[in-house]
Amino acid sequence: MRRKRNITRPIIPDVKYSNETVGKFINYVMKDGKKSVAQRVVYKTFDVIEKEYKQDPLAVFDLAIRNASPLLEIKARRVGGANYQVPREVRGPRKMSLAFRWILLAARAKKGKAMHHRLAEELLAASKNEGNAVKKKMDTHRMAEANKAFAHFAW
Repeated sequence: MRRKRNITRPIIPDVKYSNETVGKFINYVMKDGKKSVAQRVVYKTFDVIEKEYKQDPLAVFDLAIRNASPLLEIKARRVGGANYQVPREVRGPRKMSLAFRWILLAARAKKGKAMHHRLAEELLAASKNEGNAVKKKMDTHRMAEANKAFAHFAW
């Protein structure tokens, strides 16, 4: 029996910047369906980047997402009773979702400040190729590189 087709819904751009990527990021920040709270956090983050760090928030955001998105990842494959970590290339939408997830995890792990300050710091760090999200990407790449010998198990 065939699996049901996965329908990709159109992404609604955010209200303030009319940017689809920012709209998607707001959905990732959202918890328990509280979109207005998530919007407030993201927009305050962009205000902090603009006022305190004197940089264009959209440019910083795009660069941070680009720097935190992985090119390779590893998938576990069971072959002949043994599990192998097989390196795979990451598709476009998954790249973006992993970058969002890692940036948010890094920002939520920090304590002591408001979420918009922590998120602004993590976005700025990721835009400079630093921070925990970029470290996670580098670790993933390193693991994929180490398991390059099992690449022939990819199918």
